[in-house]
Amino acid sequence: MTTAPTPVPAPAAVDSNGGAGTPGTAPASEAAPTADRPKGGKRRSGNRAWLGALPLMVFFAIGFGLPAVAIAIGAFTTSSDAPGGGGTFTLSNLTASLQGAYFTALLGSVKLSALTALIGTVIGLPLAQAVATSRFRIVREAVLSGSGVLANFGGVPLAFMFVATLGNAGEVTTGLGLKKYGWSLYTFDGLAIVYLYFLIPLMILTITPALEGLRVQWREAAANNGATTFQYWRYVALPVLLPSLLGGYVLLFGASFAAYATAEAMVGSSIPLISMQIGDALSGNVLVGQGNLALALGLDMIVVAGLVMAVYLPLQRRSAKWLS
Repeated sequence: MTTAPTPVPAPAAVDSNGGAGTPGTAPASEAAPTADRPKGGKRRSGNRAWLGALPLMVFFAIGFGLPAVAIAIGAFTTSSDAPGGGGTFTLSNLTASLQGAYFTALLGSVKLSALTALIGTVIGLPLAQAVATSRFRIVREAVLSGSGVLANFGGVPLAFMFVATLGNAGEVTTGLGLKKYGWSLYTFDGLAIVYLYFLIPLMILTITPALEGLRVQWREAAANNGATTFQYWRYVALPVLLPSLLGGYVLLFGASFAAYATAEAMVGSSIPLISMQIGDALSGNVLVGQGNLALALGLDMIVVAGLVMAVYLPLQRRSAKWLS
């Protein structure tokens, strides 16, 4: 929490409290401008505060703004290989991106992201509670540090690790004979398990600060009024944590929705995902005249991500209001 600076009374204001006519006291007409100086200085400082965020704003404009504008323009115009030439306004790219295999891929990504985010939230909450209430500081720091590493561990290395352990010829698969039980890593369920490897640590990192914000006095007050542990979580803790839980779920949904390299290395196009379709379109695997179809698919992902962030940010502010 930011602490407001302690106001320092101006000499003129002190003199005015001591009474008019005191020797050496400046007249009120001369003291007023002196009292206004700190406010003016604070206002000028606030006006210049945005300069500190200028590098980030420039980076955001170059790294995200310009590509987003280029994607939006390309999604609504024909490609250079179109029969009528490129640069003509059209809605055919967006229409094609929401039909057939592309729409199936979009639904597949939404389904996979919603399922993995839900499982990650349900599993990550009790694990984060165990970390937040641990009496051993070294255990808590080790778990949080490990979660920070695992939450950013993805791509081809993650896919190789699971193929080597739970693939068709993986050590665990052959050692436990999982194939006779119908196990296959290269399915929707197998891909969901791989995603949970980095989503659960991400949930632990997200929800642990909110759990640490739960005050001991709330639990003691509930116990003094005869509430059980279940009643405390049902009527006190979970309502307070609900914005953080929903915010964490939305964050996990976005992370799973944008994942590409792990799925590409493991299952390729055998499981319909929107990120795989974009990769295929960018590599030229589209019909003649649909060169900008990948941009329309990218615009669909930006819209979904924008909706996710529109839900996440208000929830984050509401959670911070309760737990600050």
